[in-house]
Amino acid sequence: MPQSSKLRWGILGAARINERLMPAIVEAPNAELIAVASRRPGAAAATLEKYAPQRQGVRVYDQLEALLDDTEIQAVYLPLANHEHAQWTLRAVERGKHVLCEKPMALTVADIEAIETAALRHQVTVMEGFMYRFHPQHARVMELIRSGMIGEVRSVRASYSFMMRPARTYRLAESVERGGGAMWDIGPYAVHSARLFFDEAPVAVTAMANYVESGADISSGGIIDFGRGKYAHFDVSFECARRSEYEITGTQGGIKCHTVWQNPGDVPTISWWTEDGRCGLERLPAANHFRLEIEHFSECVLTGKSPWLSLEDAKTNCRTLVAALQSAACGRVEKLPG
Repeated sequence: MPQSSKLRWGILGAARINERLMPAIVEAPNAELIAVASRRPGAAAATLEKYAPQRQGVRVYDQLEALLDDTEIQAVYLPLANHEHAQWTLRAVERGKHVLCEKPMALTVADIEAIETAALRHQVTVMEGFMYRFHPQHARVMELIRSGMIGEVRSVRASYSFMMRPARTYRLAESVERGGGAMWDIGPYAVHSARLFFDEAPVAVTAMANYVESGADISSGGIIDFGRGKYAHFDVSFECARRSEYEITGTQGGIKCHTVWQNPGDVPTISWWTEDGRCGLERLPAANHFRLEIEHFSECVLTGKSPWLSLEDAKTNCRTLVAALQSAACGRVEKLPG
């Protein structure tokens, strides 16, 4: 692939997340939006007009395969339905495209392993799209932990929810086996952000869920066991007020990230406290984590660097989510392979 200062992107789907993602590609200095595709006639053109009206010359396709056949496109962002992520990631990889796949990358670890094998064979980069991870507020949280201020991390609580609106009921249309429900939609954030603060891998999960008629969970919660008395408590829901937060408790204090899902102009806030009576509230500079994600992935492809979020990380997250769903369905603790 010829060297370039900008990675040439195509978007494979007209999903609502394009409201954030499409402007991020347009604004990133090392990215260029080349094309958008959707299977719904006219949807790609309408999405482009709605979210990037100033962008001229972007091609629109009414077939997903047409975008993958576009030889000018180097990288694909994939925001299709959860159960389609693995198959379309593989199709893109087999066309020699780099892929940023919206979470969850797949519904089984076996599918991620197949993606990993194909990516190595075609020498392309694939990353799971956890945009939150690129916001500087989480680096600040890690800095506080590394300073030793809260001691050894023993517990994390991760809570993500929003009230389901009529326009979003498609998230409950499929059973959990087909990627529907809260655990596959916002659960990946809960599991991923909880795992971020433990050096250990999860060893077991226990969970409970409230299901709707389709077989999708509308709310789920549980505990992830990291061994040696270290636990993450998570809850995700489409029937609670909006939250996207995590709280870390160590042997000498704690830290809370008040809003994980940041809008570009929001002022991030983190708070902390210690056993010796100190406490603090920090307001950090606003940042666009979607743009930072695009810039990072583009830089990795253009320079040959490995992305922050590896496919091994994606497999661990998927393995934990599957165990949580199995635990909720069967009412028992699910052990994870060591």
